[in-house]
Amino acid sequence: MSGPNSSYDPVEVTPLRADQVEEMREQAFAAIAAAGDLAELKQVRLDHAGDRSPLALANREIGALPPQARKEAGQRVGQARGAVQQAIAARQAELEVQAEERMLVDETVDVTLPTSRRPAGSRHPLTTLAEDIADVFVALGWEVAEGPVVEAEWLNFDALNLGPDHPARTMQDTIWAEPAENHVVLRTHTSPVQARTMLTRTPPIHVVCPGRVYRTDPYDATHSPMFHQVEGLVVDEGITMAHLKGTLDHFAAAMFGDGITTRFRPSYFPFTEPSAEVDLICWICRGVNSEDCRTCRGEGWVEWGGCGVVNPRVLTACGVDTDRYTGFAFGMGIDRTLMMRYAVSDLRDLFEGDVRFSSAFGTEL
Repeated sequence: MSGPNSSYDPVEVTPLRADQVEEMREQAFAAIAAAGDLAELKQVRLDHAGDRSPLALANREIGALPPQARKEAGQRVGQARGAVQQAIAARQAELEVQAEERMLVDETVDVTLPTSRRPAGSRHPLTTLAEDIADVFVALGWEVAEGPVVEAEWLNFDALNLGPDHPARTMQDTIWAEPAENHVVLRTHTSPVQARTMLTRTPPIHVVCPGRVYRTDPYDATHSPMFHQVEGLVVDEGITMAHLKGTLDHFAAAMFGDGITTRFRPSYFPFTEPSAEVDLICWICRGVNSEDCRTCRGEGWVEWGGCGVVNPRVLTACGVDTDRYTGFAFGMGIDRTLMMRYAVSDLRDLFEGDVRFSSAFGTEL
């Protein structure tokens, strides 16, 4: 068996000769020095340091050399490539400084000059919608009632027939203020405003109560620990579910257009009896072509809120004579109503504070 030919004198591949590698490096240096801006330098990087550059192609030829010649050729090409990369980095730093200096000169603004353009402001759509809702009921002869967001436990729960063991009173649903023995919560609905109204006024009562409420919900596209509700309360003689249905049909038409009606589905709420979920007929397809409708997803109806006849226990707790008076109440999410009206897909857009979102709604007087 013959051994390796250690006396073999390799013939170097042409692109790997010292003079050829030096020429490639000098060409790269010249191109780098000639680059006048970052865009030109980017092209130089591709031409002289990219995968198809002369030095990169020469580096691929090293594998074709015999073992004795690879080390020297590899060092030669590697040093040249490293020098080119360093030159590019140095030139990029210089050009970035020059670009920043030009930008400071070209984009200089004299802030002492009077502005010639004042962008129009806008109101937050939640504020506007809450006022629009209030106007609907003021036009019916109702009044707007308000109350504190930091509320007594009794008004938030007990007065509304939510007993001590009701799951809504747990820390998983309600934000409690410390210390716990003070029995104070961030209100979970605007119903305490209704209780305060009944405690301080004599029927007949017709009030609408918009405001912020708080629950321990996650913060995502459809939930928020802080959101807005509007609730309505009527207490008078002879009030029935028929009055409630007519009121909500009028409210729905004011929010979503003429011809929009509601339907009731039996439900349960501690503060009303009987209780119902309120659905709106789809304002896009009107329930006619519901199979292809993306708004109602083929149902023909869209859930809106809850309602019912005020539970006699609530009236009694608030000092109202149940033998003489009855009433109805309802509650809807203002945020949900806004999202439904304007096809807002992410609830977080309402609270992120991006002026671009609010500016799309403009200013309504």
